[in-house]
Amino acid sequence: MKIRLALLLTLLFSASSIAPSFGAGDRFALVIGNAKYPDAEAPLKEPINDARDVADELKRDGFNVDIGENLTGEGMRHAFERLYGKIKPGSVALIFFSGFGVQSNRQSYMIPVDAQIWTEADVRRDGISLETVLGDINSRGAGVKIALLDASRRNPFERRFRSFSAGLAPVIAPNGTLVMYSAALSSVISDTGSDHSLFVRELLKEIRTPDLMAEETLNRTRLGVTRASRQEQVPWISSSLAEDFSFTPGGAGPRPSSPPPPVAAAPPPPAPAAASAAPPPQVAVATPAPPPPPLPPPPAPPKQVEVTIPPPAPPAKPAEGGNTVVALADDPTIKSLTAKLNDNPDDAAALYRRGQVYASRGAYELAISDFNNSLRLNPKDVEAYNNRCWARTVIGDLQAALKDCNEALRLRPNFVDALDSRGLVNLKSGQTKNAIADFDAALKINPRLTSSLYGRGLAKKRNGSVSEGDLDINNAKAMDPNIAKEFADYGVK
Repeated sequence: MKIRLALLLTLLFSASSIAPSFGAGDRFALVIGNAKYPDAEAPLKEPINDARDVADELKRDGFNVDIGENLTGEGMRHAFERLYGKIKPGSVALIFFSGFGVQSNRQSYMIPVDAQIWTEADVRRDGISLETVLGDINSRGAGVKIALLDASRRNPFERRFRSFSAGLAPVIAPNGTLVMYSAALSSVISDTGSDHSLFVRELLKEIRTPDLMAEETLNRTRLGVTRASRQEQVPWISSSLAEDFSFTPGGAGPRPSSPPPPVAAAPPPPAPAAASAAPPPQVAVATPAPPPPPLPPPPAPPKQVEVTIPPPAPPAKPAEGGNTVVALADDPTIKSLTAKLNDNPDDAAALYRRGQVYASRGAYELAISDFNNSLRLNPKDVEAYNNRCWARTVIGDLQAALKDCNEALRLRPNFVDALDSRGLVNLKSGQTKNAIADFDAALKINPRLTSSLYGRGLAKKRNGSVSEGDLDINNAKAMDPNIAKEFADYGVK
């Protein structure tokens, strides 16, 4: 997957006096918390608690709330259908989703817990498109449409197998829509290990302010998250609201006596960011921002200095033994793909997918075998070359890995995943200058590619630029606290 060029969506600020509030029967909300994804290493700690807290707050604010936890694809579709059936012309419809989100083809998808995602096409098949949901809500006549997504997490779908189109994409929504993501476009945040997310804590704090317009509520939320995270997490907002709306009108009744857990405030950000905390002017004219100048084309892949790669090192992990093979054979996904291959041994797609699953389970030799057969059937499969390059790098077969990455880049120049993989090859083989060149090229295409940032930091330190290397490493750890462990699993420390 690739990071798509973000569309610049202008924030339109509401003006004039407060309009009459919508009645309780005119406010409908669907709140979903998905935490138990089988492909994740462990259940997410935040989504269920956050969904329950958001649902409780919205009920106090007069919303008719439907809450779902750990919903499958079918469960999510049924939940949205129930929401669509409640909407009346002019009503307010709100969706809150906490879990994994994936962008594909410039759209953001909410991922059910039973999604089987191995390629980008699977995202569109199993995921729920935010744009489609907002369009369906609009077609039912909703006057105000609000979407709050806490789904900008590093996840096994985008991260594994060297695919890095991280985070969420800008949304093209109908008029009268307010959308907020917990982090900036195409960026990700890691769970802190807390039972509640920083985003939801700040959101609930601001929602509880009576008579505060919805846009200002979310702007204050963004400022609170930015300050509390020391500008490492900056939520994204898009608005096309044409009328005033307040989550908590003044007459909504008593508010909860206990606020959400406090967050240590960081020093305020520079003046321009702090200015966004001020209320919008009473008379504002929406002026579209001028389009940005076209981005220059990405640079050509760096030429590699010809070197002799050392012979393969011992495997980073023990070879798959008999017990491991038996355990893998019982894996439901592997069992399904193996059944398909028993019916058709020349199913290249099934071979490729099973290779991906083997790689995700650490069975690298089995993965490489499947990639070999997949490439025998489809010699121009760029993704298979890149994945085999990565798997061979992990087990220490560096010469063969380099050939795979070079072939992937020959077939698809500036393929960011292959640049990142080849950087890892060069880093493990001691070719630090080549590694820096590859990581530099990858980061020019995707500046938030954490593995390239961390890898470049290690390469710079080995090349003598200790302070620059430490800066890259610290920045990478801030984006992904688990990145050092990931590289250690690759045999790189």
